[in-house]
Amino acid sequence: MLSLLTSALSDLRSMNLRQLLLQLVSLGLIVTSALVIWKSLMLVTGSDSPVVVVLSGSMEPAFYRGDILFLYLAERATRVGEIVVFNIKGREIPIVHRVIRAHGNLNYGGQELLTKGDNNYSDDTVLYAAGQDWLLENQIMGRAAGFLPHVGRVTIIMNDYPVVKYVVIGVLGLLVGRAGSDISQRERGVKAKIGRALGDDKRANVH
Repeated sequence: MLSLLTSALSDLRSMNLRQLLLQLVSLGLIVTSALVIWKSLMLVTGSDSPVVVVLSGSMEPAFYRGDILFLYLAERATRVGEIVVFNIKGREIPIVHRVIRAHGNLNYGGQELLTKGDNNYSDDTVLYAAGQDWLLENQIMGRAAGFLPHVGRVTIIMNDYPVVKYVVIGVLGLLVGRAGSDISQRERGVKAKIGRALGDDKRANVH
């Protein structure tokens, strides 16, 4: 690991301004592509957060800590039994729980919901904002449509240990730079071969 970092830093130092600019453009394209994919998922699913990671064990055995959930948000009433991801005012992290009760009419003020974690003893009234006994439809970010087990554990580790997140980002940046340096070296090698070939042709023509 240390040798990889040292080698990558050495490659970065050996780059000229043009090569560094090319690397920055490449990194920008990667970030832009990720944003385009995310925005596309938002449009397709109707959810502002189409992919979330389960951070607690409150929904076991349906979902475990580290599972990745895929969400959608169709324009319809949420049904009892559905697993939803919702936001509560004053809480930074969304909650993934199941709807256990619903009442009200969508045509007159909207439907009110009561949620609960499958692995919890009581419902979520203690988690809602002060004075709020029911969850409102407009607080729902999405409904669970599918999941990938344990794939999000890396996200949890980076959440629990922020230094790991910065190390991963740094290593990825260095790897991108290293890849760019390798490409530049190959380009120089190709140019050198072409130059030697042209030189040989000139000498052959002189003779």
